Order: sequence, then structure tokens, then C-alpha cells
Amino acid sequence: MILHFYIARRFLRAFMIVVAVFVSILLPIDFAEQIRRVGGSESPFGAAFELSLLNLPGMLYQLLPLFVMIATLFLFLALARTSELVVIRSSGRSALRSTMSPVTVALLIGVFGVTVLNPIVAATERQYESRIAAFRSGEARTLSVFAGGLWLRQGNGSRQTVIRASSANGDGTTLSDATFFVFDDTGSVVQRIDAEGARLTAGAWVLNGVKAWPIAGSDNPEAAAERFDSFTLPSTLTAEQIRDSFARPSTVPIYELPGFIAQMNAAGFAALTHRVWLQMELSNPLMLAAMVLIGAGFTMRHTRFGRTGLMVLIAIILGFGIFFVRNFAQVLGETAQLPVLLVAWAPPSAAILLALGLLLQTEDG
Repeated sequence: MILHFYIARRFLRAFMIVVAVFVSILLPIDFAEQIRRVGGSESPFGAAFELSLLNLPGMLYQLLPLFVMIATLFLFLALARTSELVVIRSSGRSALRSTMSPVTVALLIGVFGVTVLNPIVAATERQYESRIAAFRSGEARTLSVFAGGLWLRQGNGSRQTVIRASSANGDGTTLSDATFFVFDDTGSVVQRIDAEGARLTAGAWVLNGVKAWPIAGSDNPEAAAERFDSFTLPSTLTAEQIRDSFARPSTVPIYELPGFIAQMNAAGFAALTHRVWLQMELSNPLMLAAMVLIGAGFTMRHTRFGRTGLMVLIAIILGFGIFFVRNFAQVLGETAQLPVLLVAWAPPSAAILLALGLLLQTEDG
């Protein structure tokens, strides 16, 4: 047990050192990028530094598998260089037993990331996006999904239209039971339009089963209301802009993600991207454990055998390969090419089996 704690402590220390090194590298680079973005503001350095701090947790969270891989390489190379691995083997401990401590720590880091870091990253990314949006000018477009349907907003600085609909198709271009509230530049409602259905075309909403109330300048809007079989309302929205207005999965805390997915499903959206993201987050601890086993498989050898640099290079390439395959599988899952559970759990599971086979062949075979 003492030996397990010793190896775990060494691995955790190596992990913290790797994280600190990457923070010292990524923060100045991102700070320079944020200065370029907010260069026209009144205090560009303060705003850029704030944006960099908000963006940093998300960047670090995405790189967790890389941090674990590098920490594993540092750990076992250090143990091999000091001949501690030889002593551990001579005590009767196999290679697999020696990896139990770093694998356990990696699993705990993964669980900590999912349960604690994920909500923090979601909050910082929401703040980051809102601050970035404040520096941008142009039209405002937002989409909000709730249990009873969805809200859309379109327009520019002089005219806004708020849209409520009970349901929509997969890309939000066809609405059912829709209500349009048209506002002027002072924020006052000038018109309300109810429609049984609405379809987004190039530059306009085409409505059917319409009833329109002129709110502004009318003492009795109901008496002045008009009905139309078909009605065209100008729009600045496109299908791509509606899709991009969805909350990115990374900005929704994992505790709220199942409810958010249920709301999107109730509103008529498939929420496939969010479903894939949820499973990818849940499989993160397994991915970190896979990175430990891959790194251990190529570095649990005495330095006198030589080719240490080559083994490290192969381990890093294989780790990046698994990371790429996982991201590629995520894209396939988001486009409904593969089942959600398969794209989230198959890559880390396959990586663990591959690494275990390598360890058994090279160390215990």
C-alpha cells in the first residue's frame, strides 16, 4: 500500500507540473489573441486579460488527456532512470500492478473533471461568449429552448422581432403555433402576429393561418386585427444562424444537460450534439485511464535498453491517434452516422484493451 501511495503521489506531482507548464505557455498566447480581438476597447489589456482567464479553463479541460499522457511518461521515465522500476519488479510486483496507482489517480482526475471542472468550464465559457458578444456589433440573434417550446430573436439595432413557437423541425426553419412580436427602436411592441405555421425562406418568414394585431397607434387592437391565409414577414435569419444560436454543449453544466436535452426533444429538436457530448463527458475518466496505460506500455522499461526517445515518440503518436479517432467518432455521432454510445465509449475501451495487450506482451509475456 505504501508503494501504491508513493507512485500515486509521484504521478499527481508530475501531472500538476505539466498543467503548470501548459498554463504558462497557453495564457500568454491567448492573451495576445484576445488583445487582437478587443484592441478597439477603452482598456484593451484589462479586457484581454479577463477574456484570457475566462477562456483558460476550457482550453485546459480539453487537454486533460494530453496532460495525463505526458505525466505518465515523466513518471515511468523517472522511475526507470533511478532503477526504481527494477526494485519494484524484484519485489514481485508485475507491470500491471505497478500501473494501478496512476490509473486510479487518472480515474479520480476524470471523475473530478466531470463532476467539478465541467460546471466551472461551462460557467466560464458562457461568460466568455457573452463578453465576446459585447465587443461585436451587428444583428442580435438568440435562441432559447424551454419545456413549452422555444423563443427566437431576430433583427438589428432599429427593429427587433421576438418569436415564440410551440415546436419546430430539426433545424428550426419550420415552426408550429408561432407568435411574432415586432418591436420598434424604443422597445415598444408595434405588432403581434399569430400563425398556425411558419416556414423560413431566403429573407422572410412565410406564415399561414395568420391573425395580426396592430398594437401601436390603435386604441382597440382586437377590433383592428386582420386575418390572412398567407403572410410574409421579413427576416434576417438563416438556418445556419438558428443552428449556431443553440447553446453549445460545453456551455451547459453536465448536471443540467439531461434536462436541456429533454427540453430540446420536446421542442422538436433532435439534440444529437448534446447527447453525444453528454456521453463523451461521462467516458472521460476511461479515456484518461487509457492514456496512462498507453504511456506506461512504452516507458516501463529500463533505460539501458536504449531507444527511449523512440518509445516516447511512439507513445505520444499513439496517444494523439486515439485522441483523433475519438474526436472523429464524435463527429460521426453528431451527424448520426454512428450510435451515440458507440462513439463515446468504444475509442477509450479499445485503447485500454490495446494498452493492456501491449503491457502483457512486453512486460509479463
